[in-house]
Amino acid sequence: MVEIVVKEMDPQGRVSIPVRWRKSFKSRKLALIKRGNMIEIVSVEALPPSALFDSIKVSEHVDFTDSHALKKALSELKEH
Repeated sequence: MVEIVVKEMDPQGRVSIPVRWRKSFKSRKLALIKRGNMIEIVSVEALPPSALFDSIKVSEHVDFTDSHALKKALSELKEH
């Protein structure tokens, strides 16, 4: 369902979001995405660190205590 509300920006460029819309957001953090003359507002949820476990595969031979070796291993991942 699409809902449309016309709002006016205040002198600082702020626009209020209707309360019932804000209540449906899962987070107070928002991403604003500009597409031409349109702005999309998306609720952004924080990820728990555990959600990132095993999300990057790095060689088991990398010394994680050596920041230079780790940086090199991660840059090699980008190349593939």
